Amino acid sequence: MSEAQKLLSLSSDQRLALSRILKWYKSDKAKQPFITLGGYAGTGKTTLIAVIRQELLKIDSTLKVGFASYTGKAARVLRSKLEEQSVRYSQDTVGTIHSLIYSPVINDKEEIVGWKTKEKIDRHLIIIDEASMVDGQIWQHLLSYQIPLIVVGDHGQLPPIHGSFNLVEKPELRLEQIHRQAELNPIIGLSVQAREHGLVRAGVYSSGVIKYYLGEAETADAMQELFSQYDYETLVLCGYNNTRIRLNGHIRQLLGFESPLPQSGDRVICLRNNHAKNLFNGMLGTINSIEPKNEDWYDAEIALDNELSLFRGLISVKQFNAPSALNFTRARGKTITGDLFDFGYALTVHKAQGSQARRVLLFEERFKKMSEDEWRRWLYTAITRAEAELFIFAKPEIA
Repeated sequence: MSEAQKLLSLSSDQRLALSRILKWYKSDKAKQPFITLGGYAGTGKTTLIAVIRQELLKIDSTLKVGFASYTGKAARVLRSKLEEQSVRYSQDTVGTIHSLIYSPVINDKEEIVGWKTKEKIDRHLIIIDEASMVDGQIWQHLLSYQIPLIVVGDHGQLPPIHGSFNLVEKPELRLEQIHRQAELNPIIGLSVQAREHGLVRAGVYSSGVIKYYLGEAETADAMQELFSQYDYETLVLCGYNNTRIRLNGHIRQLLGFESPLPQSGDRVICLRNNHAKNLFNGMLGTINSIEPKNEDWYDAEIALDNELSLFRGLISVKQFNAPSALNFTRARGKTITGDLFDFGYALTVHKAQGSQARRVLLFEERFKKMSEDEWRRWLYTAITRAEAELFIFAKPEIA
């Protein structure tokens, strides 16, 4: 697609956002260091990012842009989409926020023992994608470089589960018009239903997008078949932690794990940030090796998804199958020795906010105290974790 065709294909809200962002860059960035752009699933956020970069090249051919996302997978997706649009220029970088602003601390044995903020970043502009996962500390580090920032995220999603910081809760610019091509995608269609009505009716939307009622004859067979196909491109999502624990146990049994204790080959999720170890809440990985150190700690090596470096260190014994993260309990003070991981086959929707997978199995569970807005955001966030296939299970009274 030519540059002219790209511009002509933009929706009215994309064109407005483009105009505002270019005006900000030309005239306002000195007094307003960042600008925020929110966009629902299917509104063309990534397409607009590509057009913005294309237009910025016309303003300054020497401009160095740092594209960054919270997770390695999101950064890889962004890189491939920029390449598809032919706007990945040689002077730009695309990677995780961590790789952009932190550098490793190396000991005498040439081992990485920590991370520190870089003194300087050789970028003229930073564009953050999937910004809803950025926490307050990382945001302050980004601002400290006094480099203009374009912040992009989905303002329809849930806010972070802990703390009040939310970069895209009230974005300055919004994309809310679903593109015609995206409207044909049944997952996007269900996300609109969830966001606007808080309801997805049971039925077959396509061969890979189905909602089942629990208790019906074919539902148990379908569920068992889907569990038996579990792989690393599957996310199993639910609302309650006790459901998560039961699902983790069931999936582990199907996969042949006989012990309730974590083993080599188990999927795990990180439950607490540790900036010194390049470790972030919500990261998924696979245990390479694990040995008991004492009654409180395992000594483990974990291959984190889409990360080059391995995690090595102590992880809490008591965190596995605990009803909540020990970081937010009275036991917090006893957990500073090491890091917190739990089984990562099934996740709560709140915990899965930074993740996406080819196939999502969703168990609808609404908390009694949820407002209508919270429920819609929960359901929308869950549905938009799915890239290609979505299977929803719900009690009839919820559906």
